[in-house]
Amino acid sequence: MIRAGRLQHVQTMSDLADALGKKLVTVRNQKPYAAEGHPAPISSPSARNQLWDAEQTKAYYAGEPIPELPQVDDDEDLLDRHEAAELLSIAPVTWNTYKKDPDLAAGVVLVPAGPKGTEHWPRHLVLAYKNKRPGKAAGGGRPTGSGDMIPRDEILPRIAELLDADPAVKGEYVAETLGITFRPTAQSGLATLRGRRIADLVEKQPGLDLKDAARQLGYPATQVQADSMAIAVAERELRARKDQPYLQRTADFLAAAGIAQEVQVEMRQPDGEHVAAAVPLDTDQPAAAVVWDSRYGWRTATSRRHPIGKATDTPPEGEGIRYLGSGLRPEPEELLAALRDGRKGTKRPHPTP
Repeated sequence: MIRAGRLQHVQTMSDLADALGKKLVTVRNQKPYAAEGHPAPISSPSARNQLWDAEQTKAYYAGEPIPELPQVDDDEDLLDRHEAAELLSIAPVTWNTYKKDPDLAAGVVLVPAGPKGTEHWPRHLVLAYKNKRPGKAAGGGRPTGSGDMIPRDEILPRIAELLDADPAVKGEYVAETLGITFRPTAQSGLATLRGRRIADLVEKQPGLDLKDAARQLGYPATQVQADSMAIAVAERELRARKDQPYLQRTADFLAAAGIAQEVQVEMRQPDGEHVAAAVPLDTDQPAAAVVWDSRYGWRTATSRRHPIGKATDTPPEGEGIRYLGSGLRPEPEELLAALRDGRKGTKRPHPTP
């Protein structure tokens, strides 16, 4: 974590490369930061973008004693997504839903500042969120005939809080408490969150049956329809996560090559079955983003805000769309070459077996 008052000393891998007078790609390949005695990263062990304290690394390379960092927790410590999730005893993927809470969204700190920065949150905001539990008065109930009474991007985080408090919570109670419709909003939200958490547990305990995972989490088998919906979500979630390592590796490669933004790849299922993910490209690139679809492979996209687009049964086509690489999973080097050469690619995806 970034200890209180130490933000100005945060050093990215790019900053470290500059301090050593080397290219970023050289530092990535040589990994001087892995040498015995080198100051440990201040980012969490699972963080994709490693960070260091510049005062510590400066002392190390100068052969001087490495200064100690504060060890006592402070309300102003900055936590990354893994550390925030650990503080709440949830999986990082679940934090991706929680962080949409208005207070957390307003207090997020990008390190370093700018669109490529890694999200961090002050400890006091995470603790305040942890202690905040909505009661029946929070939603105010839903008058007959009205629609959902809270913003859509707040619905899952609010349902998650109720699920934390009572794993067996029913959709009817969620709908009444939050002032949202029972079907599909409350029912679907519960199934989505339960499915994701079932998938989290199965990943931690390989071989665990999905229904057994649901029981361990306290999800009631008596709610037959809700139970089957959550299991279906878990199955889709686990299938989607199998593609995540390849997509993250590709995204990291494109970012290191200087043509894409550094992102934590988020898996989407626009039609509830097939998987898609987007990697935004830098603003000086001809395309706004590249999109991977489990049916068609990689393609360029013209929209930076909504690169994946709506669910369709046919591959997207049109001006600015090129399908890149051979097969569904081309190596990152092949994808990069195709992006750099506007003559490569096709208007339609290659046939897949």
